Amino acid sequence: MDTETEPVRIVLVDDDQLVRMALRLVLEGEPDLVVTGEAADGDAAIALVAERGPDVVLMDVRMPGRDGLSATAEILARPEPPRVLVLTTFDSDEMVLGALRAGALGFVLKDTPPAEIVAAVRAVAAGNPALSPAATARLIAAATGPGSAGERRAARDAARRKLAALTERERETARAIAEGLSNTEIAGRLFISVATVKAHTSALFTKLGLGNRVQIALLVRDADE
Repeated sequence: MDTETEPVRIVLVDDDQLVRMALRLVLEGEPDLVVTGEAADGDAAIALVAERGPDVVLMDVRMPGRDGLSATAEILARPEPPRVLVLTTFDSDEMVLGALRAGALGFVLKDTPPAEIVAAVRAVAAGNPALSPAATARLIAAATGPGSAGERRAARDAARRKLAALTERERETARAIAEGLSNTEIAGRLFISVATVKAHTSALFTKLGLGNRVQIALLVRDADE
């Protein structure tokens, strides 16, 4: 990476001090990453983000007091918010799903190898999703499993109405995003330029009222339920 580029500023949020210490050691071993603060609960995280203005927040989901889902929603509602990367042990699938729906850009397991955590932070800092391949299947299961039949049907119908308002090309782009394809891969599949893919993606954000590709993918999953 360009050594003249400002380092990615990170806030760590976890109620376990040992987890925070381990993450700090991993992240600050990289020349392009710096930890600017730590918080042990959601309220402290919100205050710290307001004070430090980080680029990325690594957010635990289950904590005493305010949980990570509530804190994520409030942080992402701020003007020019940081990117949020969810930390999980997957004892809380529904909260992870809620955080992603609120706008978090991805999630990593707490026992993820250090190199993969670093890669996830860099991806999220660049505005790209970071969904752990090993855990994506469980996330999809959480999205389509729990909840009453009525709730799932209501979510499906709402998602289908939103997708129906798109152009055919926009729907094709949305479905390709849900498959995890990159802009270059989508361009190849649809025989269009990468610039056109970016234009379609921007239109999706505006028309669907969403902020990132993860939210688009979850909407498509809801529609296909």
